[in-house]
Amino acid sequence: MRSTPKCWLTDMDGVLVREEHALPGAAEFLQRLTELERPFLVLTNNSIFTPRDLAARLSRSGLTVPEESIWTSALATATFLADQLPGGSAYVIGEAGLTTALHESGYTLTDVDPDFVVLGETRTYSFEAITKAVRLILGGARFIATNPDVSGPSAEGPLPATGSVAAMITKATGREPYFVGKPNPMMFRSALNRIEAHSESTVMVGDRMDTDVVAGIEAGLETILVLTGSTSVEDVESYPFRPSRVLPSIAEAIELV
Repeated sequence: MRSTPKCWLTDMDGVLVREEHALPGAAEFLQRLTELERPFLVLTNNSIFTPRDLAARLSRSGLTVPEESIWTSALATATFLADQLPGGSAYVIGEAGLTTALHESGYTLTDVDPDFVVLGETRTYSFEAITKAVRLILGGARFIATNPDVSGPSAEGPLPATGSVAAMITKATGREPYFVGKPNPMMFRSALNRIEAHSESTVMVGDRMDTDVVAGIEAGLETILVLTGSTSVEDVESYPFRPSRVLPSIAEAIELV
């Protein structure tokens, strides 16, 4: 590790919670950050929910995270678009997390000659909406997606996610989307700006090498991989890069705060 970190970014699923249950050490880790007044953000590629929704979900799991300390791929996407084209317009496939973020960034949501087609996560993908997106992109709208995840978890098993639907739209249009969420370090940079943090004094904690760790490295952050999610010690060896630390769980990171 570098000198004592001043700021922390942490993934949500697989680090703090798993299937609506808090992981060991998560509550104590968050409490430690609060007690020492360390600026932090909880990050997620999930664009379905607003930060208020996610704060309530974490609260039900016994974790206290204020909504202003949650940074989603929807918020990162809205921030990116507001910087690219202030006051622009978008046709959106997504739910409240994404539409609310775009509204609050000053965007108009429309299906008539939009500047962008923005694809996010939704639990009910509509063939009609996807067809509309294809035609708007072919008509000149630029294609943006919140995150490249091809599948997501559910109680019944994996569900197709943003990346899978984006691939279908790409096949139909020949246009690749620009993905804003992890592993794009853009999401981490916008998060750092949110809490006025510097990469040299910030740590990213995640459970995946191919999103959390690689994006953290590319954003210039210290990185910690925890083994409570989808990555095992054996998996780490298959990647050409390494996190700064590998820990069994977030519990072992408490003493580093």
